[in-house]
Amino acid sequence: MSTFIEDEEGASGASGGASFVDTKKDAGGEDSDCELLEYERQMLIDLQHIDGLVICAKGIHYNRVVLALLRALCDPANLVIVMNCSDTEEKFYRSKLNSRHVHETATNTKEREKMYLEGGIHFITTRILVVDLLKNRIPIEMITGIFVLRAHTVIESCQEAFALRLYRQRNRDGFVKAFCNSAESFTFGYGHVERVINNLYVNELFVWPRFQQLIQVTLKKYEPVIVEFHIKMTPKMTSIQTYILEIMNYLVKEVKRINPNIDMQEVTVENCVTKKFHKILQLQLDTVWHQLSQQTKMLISELKTLRSLMITTIYHDCISLYATVQRYRKTEYAMNCSGWVLLDAAEQMFETAKRRVFNADDEFDPEWGAKWQSLSDILRVEIPNDIKLNAEQRKNKSAVVLILCQDNKTCYQLSQFLMMGAERLLLNMALKNDVKVVKMSKNYQKIEVTKGIEIKIHGSDAKPSADEGTSSTAQLNDPDELQGEEIEEDPLDAYQDSYIMTMTLDGAAEQDLDVSTQMETGVFSQIPPTEREKCVAKPIICIQTFKSNTNDSLSLEATLRDLDPQYVVMFHCNVTAIRQLEVHEARLRRNEEDRMKVFFLLHAETIEEQSYLTNLRREKQAFEHLIETKKTMVIPRRINELEERQMEEEVLDEKASRRNAETQKQVMKIVTDMREFRSDLPCLIHKLGIEVIPITLTIGDYVLTPEVCVERKSISDLIGSLNSGRLYNQCTQMVRNYPVPILLIEFDQNRPFYLQDRYMISNDTVSNSDIKQKLQLLTLHFPKLRIVWSPNPYATAQLFYEMKQNKPEPNEKLCSVIGSDSHDAEVLEKFNTEIHDFLLRLPGVTEKNVMKLMKSFRDFKELLKATQEELQEPLGNRENAKLLWDILHVPHKAKVETSTTTKFPNAKFKNRKFQKRKQ
Repeated sequence: MSTFIEDEEGASGASGGASFVDTKKDAGGEDSDCELLEYERQMLIDLQHIDGLVICAKGIHYNRVVLALLRALCDPANLVIVMNCSDTEEKFYRSKLNSRHVHETATNTKEREKMYLEGGIHFITTRILVVDLLKNRIPIEMITGIFVLRAHTVIESCQEAFALRLYRQRNRDGFVKAFCNSAESFTFGYGHVERVINNLYVNELFVWPRFQQLIQVTLKKYEPVIVEFHIKMTPKMTSIQTYILEIMNYLVKEVKRINPNIDMQEVTVENCVTKKFHKILQLQLDTVWHQLSQQTKMLISELKTLRSLMITTIYHDCISLYATVQRYRKTEYAMNCSGWVLLDAAEQMFETAKRRVFNADDEFDPEWGAKWQSLSDILRVEIPNDIKLNAEQRKNKSAVVLILCQDNKTCYQLSQFLMMGAERLLLNMALKNDVKVVKMSKNYQKIEVTKGIEIKIHGSDAKPSADEGTSSTAQLNDPDELQGEEIEEDPLDAYQDSYIMTMTLDGAAEQDLDVSTQMETGVFSQIPPTEREKCVAKPIICIQTFKSNTNDSLSLEATLRDLDPQYVVMFHCNVTAIRQLEVHEARLRRNEEDRMKVFFLLHAETIEEQSYLTNLRREKQAFEHLIETKKTMVIPRRINELEERQMEEEVLDEKASRRNAETQKQVMKIVTDMREFRSDLPCLIHKLGIEVIPITLTIGDYVLTPEVCVERKSISDLIGSLNSGRLYNQCTQMVRNYPVPILLIEFDQNRPFYLQDRYMISNDTVSNSDIKQKLQLLTLHFPKLRIVWSPNPYATAQLFYEMKQNKPEPNEKLCSVIGSDSHDAEVLEKFNTEIHDFLLRLPGVTEKNVMKLMKSFRDFKELLKATQEELQEPLGNRENAKLLWDILHVPHKAKVETSTTTKFPNAKFKNRKFQKRKQ
């Protein structure tokens, strides 16, 4: 049994927490395209009459179960809403459902209201759904149910929880069915599972780990044939790995020595090399980051740097590693780092990285990637031999080979390796990375002659060897820098996430040869995906990443379904991909001799193997935690309408008096700008019992009373508004139209309540003192303006609640008219609010002329074609027209920092973290 296909170990330990029923009852109604496996049928049966949360293991996807439920409900008599769905998932479901009853999301409000009344299935963004629920555009009582995907992201303050709360307040008969594939997300924080279940308003938790017995039985019947290649890293690679671990151990000890009073338990060498190291650091240090010394921040940054070096050593070629470490060997970096480059281990790492590229005679002779030769042997020897052994069953069919790797760069590199060979690929990599070469080894001199690559060599003493003659194109006596005369730069789309190739032979005899012979002697060549069907009797090699550019694992499932490969080569290890291969084979239910053959390429006893096993261990521990939590978890019981009526009748007198008191007391209302529903604050305000009225406001973001108007700013928005002058205009409008204008500066709830200098404020925008000075000028210019500081949205919601006590309620119709033309607020609902916000950020566009500009031009194409004279009429004057035309057509160069005294000159403000700008 392969170590990569998990066995039944641990299944018995889970049986006490979850009651899984092993049934083979068919759910019925599926066609061949939506056939369910045994455990998927059980999922469907569990959810048939119960509102529940289903948590699946990675690779054990819930998409077929959701599709079966949607097919059963795809009817005009039902109104079903799907939330939190990715574009890839939505495309998959739409392609499998009846298009007549699956509606597109309309931008116009009236069209959406009409579609809601037509029933069917609606894939809606959460922000639009919340606004439509608040404005009663959706007949909430008629909603049959809601599906929530990626349910682990539904926290108390998110829009999904807001929409579900609005739904459950007026509809207690409809269902809620939630799904997710991330068990580890429920291990962070206290009571995370209980909070998510309460936010989803479901009654049951269903856990489906890989070691669940029904999944084990289902997948074990049709498991693919496994062949493992345990590849040893080269001695130099092993040495570099040892040196990097030694440096990381030193840095970890330094971090703990400098900060003895901070909990650094999770900052270990083992965690430093894992994929989720940045998340571990964020959980440990985010709240105290502003209190850490500059040296501590530098040490943590260098741990990330060394982790990237470790990944480059294992997964990428020696040229990329050498070019990377050369940047850290420069004097400028050594003067500004913590000193790890001066350690003996660092010097030995630099020297070993160089020796992987140059031999003892300083000749350019880079070593191959450790897995390249094994990949070539699989394609040239192993697979052809297997084809010959099964020639009778195959009947000369086309052999389809799928090679899976981690990232786009490796995907591109493998395609180049197969087409041009290792030597030529490494030479091209050296040319593109500006690696200085003095002498070439004999192997690469032969490549120059045969391939005709014209290069130039560093050093005037390099001369052509006598055996090359005059026919060689290499200019070995040129003192200029190494540069590729015939090597073009990679195009922008060179790093794709998939490549399709075939193998061809010279001459017309290839049609008479079988597939195995073509693979043994053929030459790799890339073909467009559209021509794959033409290669009937040729081998097809598809190189693909585990996930597409959209970070969606459904891309691999689609590839397996379309290609149906006979052979799969796992160039890197991935838990999700391995299980997807198992599920794909279980769906086909083929005989053992017809099943796919999977080749695993693994560096044994290395960081790669440790990372794979660590991911398995963490997921298993997460599911065991969920199963134990389910035993003791208390889920609030949702009462139905009949039970509610009985309870009301029992305490009728008591409740009648309370109702009379509540009717006399007016419900609190807050008028909220439509664009504010991208934040968490409206959800938290509504949770306090305050009615949220969504309206497009021209002035302010929140109107609490007829006198109080609030403009909310996050830290990043505050800095941008101060730099652009937009905040000055907003404060001017608030002061003119409201007696009590308030500027609310709100911090992120996951960050410390502290205006930091080098952490959140970077020197290429404004400094901490600049912000304070501009805020002082703002208060001097607007004496009526109140500035309120809030640590998080929860504190802001509580502040609004207290400010609303015993105050008159705002008039929403009056609020929408203040500061704009009487009809602008209604007209704006017909336009895209995101485009409206984007235009307001352009020079020359103001609140007064933005609506006229949007009415004058149909789209951005017309706006870009407009002349300054055509822009002058909607913008009001020639100056605004020139400003807008210049920003759209005149090239603008980036600002160059000339000061030599400024600290961190290359820093920029991004996501409130201090990061270096990429040169």
